[in-house]
Parts: sequence; structure tokens; C-alpha cells
Amino acid sequence: MASSSSTYRSSSSSDGGNPNAVAVDERKRKRMLSNRESARRSRMRKQKRIDDLTAQINQLSSDNRQILTSLTVTSQLYMKIQAENSILTAQMAELSSRLESLNEIVDLVTTTNGAGFGGGVDMIDGCGFDDRTVGINSDGFYDDMMSGVNHWGGSVYSNQPIMANDINMY
Repeated sequence: MASSSSTYRSSSSSDGGNPNAVAVDERKRKRMLSNRESARRSRMRKQKRIDDLTAQINQLSSDNRQILTSLTVTSQLYMKIQAENSILTAQMAELSSRLESLNEIVDLVTTTNGAGFGGGVDMIDGCGFDDRTVGINSDGFYDDMMSGVNHWGGSVYSNQPIMANDINMY
């Protein structure tokens, strides 16, 4: 830049005051000033663009970190839910199997009771006792030969568990 201004001075001083040369020199000077101002504006636009891009990089980096954090949390939650789902699926399979076994037992008991005790014999509590051998009195308790012993009016053995003894086991 120093060389162009020195060129400008040297050419104007060497012309000796030619009016045409002065007008050309003035145009050159105006063009140089205009070019300098244009270059300054261009540098400012470039710097603003760089600053904007830097700000955008910072914002996108921040957004990226937030997304990665959210993705990590979501992935952990997904794995936790997937593990719970696996446990629940296994429990459902086990409970379904148990239900199926219980339904088979109920079906077996229902078919056995219907087939084995047919012919008009009524049952008390589904235990296979013939109503003709042990009756139910008006109080709703079983009548048998020991009813006088029990102060509550029922059998001594009515709510007792059935125990196997040595005689029946052989």
C-alpha cells in the first residue's frame, strides 16, 4: 500500500500540474479509497460470518451434548424396562403353567366326582360322604354319634385335619 501511494505522489509531482493528470490522479485516489472501504467492509462481513459460525458451532455442540445425555438416560431406561419386561414375561409363563395345571386338576376332580359318585348319592362338602350315613342337623353341623360330646353341637372331628395312621398305611 505504501508503494501505491508513493507511486501516486511521484506521478503527480512529475506531471507538473497537468489538469488531465490531476483528474486521473483524483479518480485513482477515489478508487483506492473506495477499494479500501470495500475491503474493510468485506473483512467486517467475513469476521461477522466467522463469529456467527463460531456461535452456531457452540450452540450445536451444546445441543449435541444435551441430546447425547438424553440418549444415554433413555437407553438406560429402555434397558431397565426391557429387563422388567423379561421378568414379567417369565412370571406370566410360570403363572400360565400353574393355571393350566390347576385347571387340569379341577377338570380331573370334576370328572372323577361326576363319574365315581353318580346314581343319586349326594355329597357333603365334595368329600364323598353319603348324606344317608352322616346328616346335617338344623343348626348346619354334622350329626353323628359323638354330637352330644361337643358343646357346640357338631362333630368332634368336623374341623380337624385328616391324619394318616400306621394301620391305614400298610
